[in-house]
Amino acid sequence: MKTLNIMLTSLLLSATLTQVSAQTKSLDSTKTDLEKWLTSTKPEDKTLLANKLKDLAASNSEKEMDLAINYYYRLKNQKVSDSLLEAEVKKFPAGSRARNKAANDEIYDLKTPAEKEKAYKAWIQKFPPSHFSGEDLIVYDYVTSSIATGYAEQKNTAKAIEYGEKLMLDFWKGSGYGGLAEAFYKAGDLKNASIYYKKAMEIAKVYYDGKLPDLNSSKFAASGYPGLTMTYANILFEQKNYKEALKYAALASTNPKTASPKSNFQYAKILMALNRNEEAYAKLEEAVKSGKANDEMSAAFKTLYIKVKGSDAGFDQYAAEIRKGIIANLQQKLNKEMIKKPALDFTLTDLDGKQVTLSSLKGKTVILDFWATWCGPCKASFPAMQMAVNKYKDDPNVKFLFIHTWEKTATPTKDASDYIKSQNYNFEVLMDNKDPETKINKVVSDYKVNGIPSKFVIDPQGNIRFNLMGFEGSNEAAVDEISMMIDMARKG
Repeated sequence: MKTLNIMLTSLLLSATLTQVSAQTKSLDSTKTDLEKWLTSTKPEDKTLLANKLKDLAASNSEKEMDLAINYYYRLKNQKVSDSLLEAEVKKFPAGSRARNKAANDEIYDLKTPAEKEKAYKAWIQKFPPSHFSGEDLIVYDYVTSSIATGYAEQKNTAKAIEYGEKLMLDFWKGSGYGGLAEAFYKAGDLKNASIYYKKAMEIAKVYYDGKLPDLNSSKFAASGYPGLTMTYANILFEQKNYKEALKYAALASTNPKTASPKSNFQYAKILMALNRNEEAYAKLEEAVKSGKANDEMSAAFKTLYIKVKGSDAGFDQYAAEIRKGIIANLQQKLNKEMIKKPALDFTLTDLDGKQVTLSSLKGKTVILDFWATWCGPCKASFPAMQMAVNKYKDDPNVKFLFIHTWEKTATPTKDASDYIKSQNYNFEVLMDNKDPETKINKVVSDYKVNGIPSKFVIDPQGNIRFNLMGFEGSNEAAVDEISMMIDMARKG
């Protein structure tokens, strides 16, 4: 009888796995069809797409409803997508969307880790992890990671470690441990910061070395490794473990994914601590010659110059030669990057309620700077942008427009205004707020911006000539680059 039960259990399990496999194949087939119809220009394919999405939206399968939601979102039909999200939560009260909504509504906004811990225990009773599988478990890692970092910030080490060790998905442990390490670091706990940065780095390295399946999750896990080597090297440097720090800084400065003026500077600082000044000078010289050295790097380079050469004699002349080379290299770089495509027209409202239309500025060189109050790199670029605004303040044919977008609060205009005033910036700010119907930030979407800060330089004829993303280097170098773009755009 026992053998018969085992056989029946085995058959049931086999049947279940076959059913799951069939459902997965069916979904994959549906995705293939949807992708084909989505990219097609044929009217009949658009009809097939619309009909299929209606069927999926009415499905009794949560995964099929998810598919409809995702494709409506990709079609920029945010209204239908949001409506389906609400319907799915009601239709599947024990499903993934309901679970995720409960986490957002009942846990994340709580102020203390103790409150979050209490809510978490009630939440997992309602949505047991055993009811879900695979990457769908990641939300549990998000929650436990939030609790762990909260306790680390409060210097409750035991609780922080307890919740940090609850992470379930290997591919996300690098991120989870990295976040916990950062919280320990900010709380002044270098010992545990070092432990968890090392754990994060070692987990990410397994994926980076390609020892696990070639999946998107594996690629995500691997992507964190290069940056973690730099971070871990910094922690070791602060612990004055210079020899060990140098090993990881060397990995960062030679890895194509992290090799940069920043990683060179890190390597040079460790060499300086080991009194290997000539090697440090050579490494930092690379950073300075790249044109992306910030003010701290430039100051350290001068200090090393004096140590290596014995005095500051000739430094100013050498620095001028380097700058001349940087400008020449920048010119070559921008010659290759220059484009020419019509800038889409738009009308946006400024902080005082006045409407500004791009086409009304034809005849001027216009610089668009997409930003948000929550964007650290955007705000880091603003001192340089203020320098650029000041440089052209008396030129009526150059116009800077700072477009606030991708808001995360209900009061974006007030937030933007408060921030600009608090920093005393003299910027003309326009608001690219979400459309109430589509929930899309139209201008940033029309300009196909994938990340901010993102800057566009538009020539007097209304053509985009340059698109610059991100920010690094000194303020002086940033102004040089923007100025050269403006001059080149003017000349056409």
